[in-house]
Amino acid sequence: MVRVPFRAAADRVRHRLSQLVGPKSRGHASARTRSRTPAGTGTAAPGDLTGTARRPYLRALGMLAVVVLGAWLGLLAVGSIRTPVGPMDTNMTLRPSLTGGSKINVSPLGALELDSHSAPLRLDVDVDRLDPERSQALVDRPERFSSLQDEVTRDVAAGTRELAVRSCVAVVSGAAALGLVVYRRPRRALAAGGLALTLLAASGVSAYATWNPKSVLEPKFSGLLSSAPSLVGDARSIVTEFDIYQQELARLVTNVTKLYDATSTLPVYQPDPGTIRVLHVSDIHLNPAAWHIISSLVEQYEIDVIVDSGDTMDHGSAAENGFLDPVRDLGAPYVWVRGNHDSPVTQAYLKKFKNVSVLDDGSAVNVGGLRIAGTGDASFTPDRTAPVGGRAAAQLEGARLASALRDQERAGTPVDIAVAHDPNTARETDGTVPLVLSGHLHRRINEQLKLGTRLKVEGSTGGGGLRAVQNEKPEKVHASVLYMDRSTRRLQAWDEITLGGLGLTTAEVSRHLPEENLKKDAPVSPTPSPSSSPSATRSTARPTPSP
Repeated sequence: MVRVPFRAAADRVRHRLSQLVGPKSRGHASARTRSRTPAGTGTAAPGDLTGTARRPYLRALGMLAVVVLGAWLGLLAVGSIRTPVGPMDTNMTLRPSLTGGSKINVSPLGALELDSHSAPLRLDVDVDRLDPERSQALVDRPERFSSLQDEVTRDVAAGTRELAVRSCVAVVSGAAALGLVVYRRPRRALAAGGLALTLLAASGVSAYATWNPKSVLEPKFSGLLSSAPSLVGDARSIVTEFDIYQQELARLVTNVTKLYDATSTLPVYQPDPGTIRVLHVSDIHLNPAAWHIISSLVEQYEIDVIVDSGDTMDHGSAAENGFLDPVRDLGAPYVWVRGNHDSPVTQAYLKKFKNVSVLDDGSAVNVGGLRIAGTGDASFTPDRTAPVGGRAAAQLEGARLASALRDQERAGTPVDIAVAHDPNTARETDGTVPLVLSGHLHRRINEQLKLGTRLKVEGSTGGGGLRAVQNEKPEKVHASVLYMDRSTRRLQAWDEITLGGLGLTTAEVSRHLPEENLKKDAPVSPTPSPSSSPSATRSTARPTPSP
């Protein structure tokens, strides 16, 4: 009696898959089947794909659908393992994915996403709990932290091997079982299992070929861990000293262990006290919440200088000037250039503030250990009209800025960062400055220009300002922390901070490194390499922001 509903369900599955061939094809195929069936043997069984789907590509699509669905169900059912990693108990799982990569869930703190590989499979690692006995042993004997990396490496390698074997069994069993249900023929079921194993092997080869061990240096944080990357060391020395994935993963696990023990946030990198930290904001558009966000970031990241690439206002009227007063109390020097929504009245008002440096016409200033030059926008459009002159005017203003930068170079005072509101203006500085910052587009762009200048366009730190309420979806709040080497004054790394817009409460931080810092032969910074011991971390680190 139990087999009857199961057989009925199987017939429904076969019927759905048989519809791939279309009514007309099914009719022709059924006629051919009847004509070829010997007398007395009857017609093909209802839903029998082998008797109806005579078109090769349709049969292949049907088989592929069975294989993919069966393999996915197999992975869901048995494609995960529970394994200890150092002092923690984890679940490792392979999941179908269009983008690949790895995701480490550290509940309840948040998650880290790594672009570790490109394949139709994603590795999920869920940190379930910290084992009390193993963690207490580390607390009682701190010297064991030095050997924790080797222990974690062994645990991860053993878990990965076990996960690979179990995943093979899961996908073959799932595909073969579903193939037997659909086709009712052992040979077809075995073929489905074999094809599933082949696809899994191909995915494994793809993951191996695209494996990126440096992905751990550019994680994407979410949840409470979004404050984690605020401690950054010399990115180049990090790359040269920790050049394999297992070591970085071990450091990550070590820090999570300390985090659980100390109930503080996760320091992913050893701090470098000499790093200059620049907060890049743009397009605030009269959103008063932006000042609270900027003030919080200045405090949490111990920012040395704030760079605002314009459009702080919406209309540039004198009545709006009071909105700028919180700039005085942000706790860091403020460098500002005029945007197309900022007027000369706005510019004159900001010039009165002692902590504000207003840049225009290529003027330069030394602030926070850096030399920064910039220019105001070529247009003023308070009513959202098209700017007079458009792109040509912006490019002409960029040419003037580039000329001023070359003059600074000839005078022996080269500029480290250039600032312009419009990216069309910023692009004209290519080859005259290592880094140029802009805004205007309300979306991020990171581009290495042809002559070597890096262009970084910031999104809207005001979430689009008051205009956000007019949009179907609220704009997100964007800001970036740039880490500059104090000796070379070159960009080491940057964190892209993204907060949910109006009515949202999400937070995400993505770590990025310049391409040259990801190369193994990148030169080591002259700054001393910080110690990896827990005591040295506490003595040299800047304060870690609380979640």
